[in-house]
Amino acid sequence: MLLCNVKYSSATNVKDTDLTIDGKRYIITARERLLYCYHDRKMICMENDLLKEQSNNEEFQVAATKVSLVSMITNVILTVLKLAAGLIAHSGAMVSDAVHSASDIFSGLIVMIGVRISSRAPDESHPYGHERFECVAALLLSGILALVGGTIGLNAIRDIVSGRAQSMEAPGILALAAAVVSIVAKESLFWYTRGYAKRYRSTALHAEAWHQRSDALSSVGALIGIAGARMGAPVMESLASVIIAVFILLAASRIFRDAIDQMVDRSCGEETEASFRSTALEQPGVKGVEMLRTRMFGNRVYVDLEIAADPELTLAAAHEIAEKVHDAIEQTYPEVKHIMVHVNPAANDGEHA
Repeated sequence: MLLCNVKYSSATNVKDTDLTIDGKRYIITARERLLYCYHDRKMICMENDLLKEQSNNEEFQVAATKVSLVSMITNVILTVLKLAAGLIAHSGAMVSDAVHSASDIFSGLIVMIGVRISSRAPDESHPYGHERFECVAALLLSGILALVGGTIGLNAIRDIVSGRAQSMEAPGILALAAAVVSIVAKESLFWYTRGYAKRYRSTALHAEAWHQRSDALSSVGALIGIAGARMGAPVMESLASVIIAVFILLAASRIFRDAIDQMVDRSCGEETEASFRSTALEQPGVKGVEMLRTRMFGNRVYVDLEIAADPELTLAAAHEIAEKVHDAIEQTYPEVKHIMVHVNPAANDGEHA
């Protein structure tokens, strides 16, 4: 059900719009109404955009929940398998790998919570949406990984320095088999999660995918260490735990950097901005692009654009050109959540670059 109430804003002498869709409230500011609602039909376009975004958020939430559940179930099975194999086969490296898999269970919960919050519709307290909660989830995930990796690494180094690693019992064949199973399962989970992360441009799912990859690589380290220990070099098990810790810390660092980049309004990069510029220049009436700025907002993009147009055009005609640029970029690039287009009079000495 769609309810639309219009209220008067004395400060701007234009109208704000209070929109309610299925019980959820949306505020379309006076400025946005001036830019996008020059005709009554544009109000309908904005209502459709809100409904479409709500539908996309629900689809993403369902997909992310599915991915997280698959990951959590797999990690529960692997944690039990690797812990049992490590204890029965006397493998410290496999126990360390089991701890890593256990951390994946908690990371899955964090991703589910982060995605659920980030998918909420804009409200009065968060008029630009909640997408950055995905970044918060990724930061929490990186912190958990760093804690797990640091603990495993310090314990392994302590065993090596104290000489305890040299006297450890050689691990059994069961630990070797568990490492192989873990590598196959975790690498499969990486590609599965990464596919959804790319499809929905999700920071949290991207972080979760690399968490899975770090677990697969740590299992490779465990496999090498266990094999070395079985061949007569018991210290290899502790070295394998150190390698596992390094992989975990590297994954934590990568996830942390990606999340921070998106929280501090990092630009989309030159290649993406060039595509936006090219799309704007393709629209009839656009004589140049004078300014283009982009910023990442969670997994979405915000664009500020200034274009040049014929100075002799009427306000309505210039506005129509701005609308075409706005619609072309939003329709061509689904990751763009909001674009602000400003029209400047073109210089008389030729077109702008």
